[in-house]
This record gives sequence, structure tokens and C-alpha cells, in this order.
Amino acid sequence: MCAYRQVKQYDGSAGVDGMSVKELYDHLNKNRERIESDIRQGKYLPQAIRGKEIPKANGKKRLLGIPTVLDRLLQQAVGQVLAIKFEVDFEDHSYGFRPNRKAQQAVLKAQEYINAGYNHIVDIDLKTFFDEVDHCILLQLLYRKVKCPTTLRLIRKWLRAPILINGKLTKRRKGVPHQAIWWGGLLD
Repeated sequence: MCAYRQVKQYDGSAGVDGMSVKELYDHLNKNRERIESDIRQGKYLPQAIRGKEIPKANGKKRLLGIPTVLDRLLQQAVGQVLAIKFEVDFEDHSYGFRPNRKAQQAVLKAQEYINAGYNHIVDIDLKTFFDEVDHCILLQLLYRKVKCPTTLRLIRKWLRAPILINGKLTKRRKGVPHQAIWWGGLLD
């Protein structure tokens, strides 16, 4: 239910199937058993991701990946469980893409450091990082902590889901879609 509330809160555009967040609850009520069965049996296939280019401040464009609301819900559910496993490995002074952490908290912490006499603050942004994520390496890193074959199979399928850009399906062998809720904040 937490995953549903999160997807509902973010709302967002419909994926390739056209289903809105408002339609998700009824869809789940009607199809929950089949969806659960398909996942357990390894038959669940995510739909293609809808690609949408959005302008950046520098005049360039960034490709935004919009999964279906059902895939977003499932990704959110998996991400919430995985976030707990990975959270213990993060340093306390790390703020990027973490549950209950915000940029404003990082700024306040930086202000504390300045007031304490520190002279250097490091902010790192890796250009095109999410476009270059190697699926095999990511899956190997996940396998170190996640031993559930069903979960790993789902993640692999989400990573490999094709993206629909201007009416053309494109295979993906690297990179992860830029979206707000992937992995509950583990990636983007």
C-alpha cells in the first residue's frame, strides 16, 4: 500500500498503455491475483517505457523515461524493500537520492561545516551517469545483497524494457530511465 500511495502522490503522466494513476486502483482490484501470479511464475513482462524529451536549462534536451503506472507501482514496491537493505551502507553525510533526505538538508549541513571552519565542500554530479549505467554491473552489485531470483528477474526486465521514442521502439542495453521514483531513490 505504501508503494501505491507513493505513485499516487507523484502522479505523473501515463505510460505507453495510457493508464492514468487515477485508474490504477481499480486496475489493481481487478487484476491483482493475475499480476501476483505472473510475477511469481516469471511471466510478468513490463511494457515499453514512453520516452519524452524535456528541455534542460542549458538549451539541450534530456530523455525522460515514463513507465506504465503499474510498472511504476511495482518498481516502487521493490525499491522500498531494497532501500532498506542498501541504506545501512551509505555514509551519514551522503544526501543524494536517499529516503528522507533532501537537498535542503545537505545545504544546512554545508552551512554547519562552514560555521565550524571547514573550507571545502564537495558536490559531485556525474554527467550522463544514468545514460551509461551498465546493466550487467548493476545486476552484479544488486546480487551481492539481493538473493531473491524473482526480484532480480523483475529488475533485469525493467532495465531491458524497450523505450518508445517518436513511435519507434528502441532496445536498451545500458542506462536507466530518468524518472523520479526508480528504485525508491537508489538510482534516480
